[in-house]
Amino acid sequence: MCTVVLLRRPDHAWPLLLAANRDEMAGRPTRPPARHWAERDDVVGGIDLLAFGTWLGVNDRGMIAAVLNRPGSLGPADGLRSRGELPLEALDHADAVSAAEALGHLDAGAYRPFNLVVADARDAFLLVGGASGRRVTATPLPEGLSMVVARGLDAPDSSRVRRFLPRFSEVGAPDPERGDWDAWIRLLASRDHDPDAGPGGAMCIVTDTGFGTVSSSLVALSAPGLDQQAIWLYADGRPGEAAYVPVAP
Repeated sequence: MCTVVLLRRPDHAWPLLLAANRDEMAGRPTRPPARHWAERDDVVGGIDLLAFGTWLGVNDRGMIAAVLNRPGSLGPADGLRSRGELPLEALDHADAVSAAEALGHLDAGAYRPFNLVVADARDAFLLVGGASGRRVTATPLPEGLSMVVARGLDAPDSSRVRRFLPRFSEVGAPDPERGDWDAWIRLLASRDHDPDAGPGGAMCIVTDTGFGTVSSSLVALSAPGLDQQAIWLYADGRPGEAAYVPVAP
């Protein structure tokens, strides 16, 4: 389980704001976002040291890609490719439209089930694999606020969506130029949850099994023409405990 929150504002100087909490087994080794791939020197992302893919990355052309597990599919599986390859393959493309088109032709059966968000300053898509056979489906993401979780886009059967999407709607939008993400950070750090759903329904998951929220990201993509194309703040630990620090471009 992971969570991606997107705010799409096409006419704004910062048309895409994204927040993401990564939920994983605490012992899985990673390194914070950097240019880890010599063959993809235009990509910045966190690296998974078991499969050498990423859960979230951006490229120098102003595109972002993030992958989430679907329900009941935590961890790798023998004979299947790592889902961490998918953001890297998406970031080989110049924009979200071309990435969605190309990855829409993948064989979803080669991976465990996934949700893949690909976005730039103009367009955004959710690609889903493993929910309907071997076909990858691509859905444009709407303008305004959206939340992607394991169960999909704005999933009504997700207690996290029901609890937190209205809260993100109620708070003011971050101001990335001024570094003001405070309202979103408070929500990302929230351990509040529906008792019937258990701690997995919180934004920041803490359990006694070793599974939980292990890192968090805040990303803003700018409109064409601004000097700074992207802002990325990364917390290498639970939000509310680990500080968000700028990721070097």
